[in-house]
Amino acid sequence: MSHSIRVIDSHTGGEPTRIVIAGGPDLGGGSVAEQVKVFNEQHDALRRSLVTEPRGWEAMVGGLLVPSPDPTCDRGIIFFNNVGTLGMCVHGTIGLAVTLGYLGQMESGKQQIETSVGKVQFHLIDDHTVEVVNVASYRYRHHVTVNVEGLGDLTGDVAWGGNWFFLVNDHGQDLCLENVNHLIQVTTKIRQALAQQQITGADGEEIDHIELFSPTDNPNADSKNFVLCPGNEYDRSPCGTGTSAKIACLLEDQVLAPGDIWRQESIVGSIFQARGEWCPEGEVRKCIPTIQGTAFITGDSEVIMQAEDPFRNGMDG
Repeated sequence: MSHSIRVIDSHTGGEPTRIVIAGGPDLGGGSVAEQVKVFNEQHDALRRSLVTEPRGWEAMVGGLLVPSPDPTCDRGIIFFNNVGTLGMCVHGTIGLAVTLGYLGQMESGKQQIETSVGKVQFHLIDDHTVEVVNVASYRYRHHVTVNVEGLGDLTGDVAWGGNWFFLVNDHGQDLCLENVNHLIQVTTKIRQALAQQQITGADGEEIDHIELFSPTDNPNADSKNFVLCPGNEYDRSPCGTGTSAKIACLLEDQVLAPGDIWRQESIVGSIFQARGEWCPEGEVRKCIPTIQGTAFITGDSEVIMQAEDPFRNGMDG
């Protein structure tokens, strides 16, 4: 049968988000992590339909609003991209907040949502500006060296910010928009080398995001980055989970003190403002990052999936 789904599109610092407002599947309830399992097992065609060609494009991140059983949360959300579901997405959460504001569903300006990796708070400061209190973030391994084909030995940090990252400062690459295709090739090689050399996050989890940093000439920023996401697309925004991982490393290195502001510039020139506070001491030292950015609505539409459409479920479905 033909089916329609209402979506709101936005971009956060240039990175697109598509939030499903109505017409999504019933995932049976339970925690968001439990609903993610059902989504992955039974509704992967929907993911492909919404964020890959011909209805979407490879850089788009989707968000499916779901109920949360947690009484402290207003709702739950499942984030996904061109290859699968994501643990957390800060740029998508900023897009979600602006979307809810556009729909008149942000009366207090503040909400808490459940994601598959923990609870996240956000505050819609104005029609476009959002502050997100992300999940606890931390540096897992310091000064890890990986041998990369054609590049030799590169040293970086393995850190968690809602997704797993390998963060590299000394890489010899020119981080500019004109160099994007080359940067994708370089960071893809780094990710492949990490997998081949069995360098992982905690519990053997795949490091699926690669983040390169460089100085910037922008007086409004402290650093520029390039981020390769799963699916081999780059993040147009400064990457909120990547910036969270960076904040954890900067606090560990005492480059930043708790509460100090770090302004992270993306490869396209957009900026996130970030800070972090240490969590109470635990087995692993973690911080709570707060990320501020802006998003803008780009579309309010019905996605139509006709039964006879050979590409109803995307080009590969």
